[in-house]
Amino acid sequence: MNIKLTGTLLLLGAMLGPVGAYAEDSTTDTPGQYLDDSVITTKVKAAFAEDKWVKGFSINVRTDHGVVDLNGTVNSQNQSDHATELASQVKSVIAVHNNLTVMPR
Repeated sequence: MNIKLTGTLLLLGAMLGPVGAYAEDSTTDTPGQYLDDSVITTKVKAAFAEDKWVKGFSINVRTDHGVVDLNGTVNSQNQSDHATELASQVKSVIAVHNNLTVMPR
C-alpha cells in the first residue's frame, strides 16, 4: 500500500472514530458493519448540515444495520418529513425511523 493511500485511510479512520460511537448495538456488529453504519450516520448528518430546511436543528442520528433512527425536535411536520426524505436518499440506508417531535415556534 502506498504512503499516500495509507495516510488517507488513517485520516478517514480518525475522522470516523468518534462518529462510530453512534452505532446502536456495536456488540453484535462485525467491524465492516460497524464502519458501514458509521459512514451512513456521517452522510446523513452531512446532508442535514447542508440542507436549509433542517440545518441547525438538534437531530440525533443513529444507525444500526442500515436502519437510521432520527430523534430530536423540529418546527414543523414538513421539516420532519423532509429529514426522513434526506436520510432515505443516503446510499445503503435500508429504512428510516422518524422519532422527531414537532415543536412549533
